[in-house]
Amino acid sequence: MRNKKKFNEFMNKTIDELKDEKRYGTAHIYQSTLNAFSEFCGCEVIYFHQLNRANLKEFETYLRDKQLSWNTVSTYMRTLRATYNKAVDKKIITENSRLFHHVYTGVKNDIKRALEVEEINKLLNEVPLKKLPEDLIRCRVWANLMFQLRGMPFVDLAHLHKSDLKGNTLSYRRYKTGGQMIVDIPTTAMKLINKYQNTNQDSPYLFPILSGTKTGEDLYTEYQQALRTMNYNLGRLAKKCGVATKVSSYTTRHTWATLAKYCNFSEQLICEAFGHSSVKVTETYLKNFKNEEIKKAFIKIKKAAGEDTYAYILEVYEDFADNNISENTFIEILNTIADYLKNRKDKENNIAFNELIQYLNAFITCK
Repeated sequence: MRNKKKFNEFMNKTIDELKDEKRYGTAHIYQSTLNAFSEFCGCEVIYFHQLNRANLKEFETYLRDKQLSWNTVSTYMRTLRATYNKAVDKKIITENSRLFHHVYTGVKNDIKRALEVEEINKLLNEVPLKKLPEDLIRCRVWANLMFQLRGMPFVDLAHLHKSDLKGNTLSYRRYKTGGQMIVDIPTTAMKLINKYQNTNQDSPYLFPILSGTKTGEDLYTEYQQALRTMNYNLGRLAKKCGVATKVSSYTTRHTWATLAKYCNFSEQLICEAFGHSSVKVTETYLKNFKNEEIKKAFIKIKKAAGEDTYAYILEVYEDFADNNISENTFIEILNTIADYLKNRKDKENNIAFNELIQYLNAFITCK
């Protein structure tokens, strides 16, 4: 017998609860998910029995046909899953443990988010400020500050309070997590703060990004508009500065993390600088850096490799692709082979290739 309990009513109730908890961002995601699923179902009332494997797979295809990214598809599926699990917990429905097993709920990190050194220099310094319109001047100033203040997210910059500034130090709580952050302000950033800080005495905010007159859901809506404006203006600024890579408000954050890694900062140190709850979160920012390291190692090997080398690398790559070994382990293996090939002509200090493979296989096992 089909479950006649209404899924959309349950989800709307969840959205109202999120708003009561002032979790407006999450409520917005839930509302967008419900809107998309309702449009897909083509009906005003959605019952729980419509949340089945066949419909979910068709919904996935429907979203991709609308040119939505895999990450957006994943967000919608994970939101539906969270709502479904909540209904199970409340004993409204009986659990089907593998309901979402065959639809995409992961996160793809194949989009380049960080800029090269030359690109970030162009974006932040290429065109003199006096040659830019006022809205792009502000955009570049905010981008400069986000980059110089350890890759600060735009949401934190926008919500900084005047009271957070104490001399040459910012002491604030991250908007997203509430984690305490203390950031020493570089001299160049301090000059920008002094010049562009909020002059409205009635506003609590350090910068004139938010009006200071909104609260609750109205404040969330105002911030979302400011974010859209920032991203739009960043695109205009990038084009004017000759930066072809797509940029967003998170570009400076990813770029800061990548450059810090290139400067041999540990992932733990970058994690602490970002105020992340764990290094796992930080690894999202550094994944593309690691992929670049893989490319570099392959280029080194390609210059001097023989058939025996490639045969082994292909085997190891299959292990990596199947998640049997980590990205770090794979990079270390490639670099070891690259070093071996570089020194292969030195017979006195060289080892036979089969001995190298034995060493690497033992290395993989230890990992």
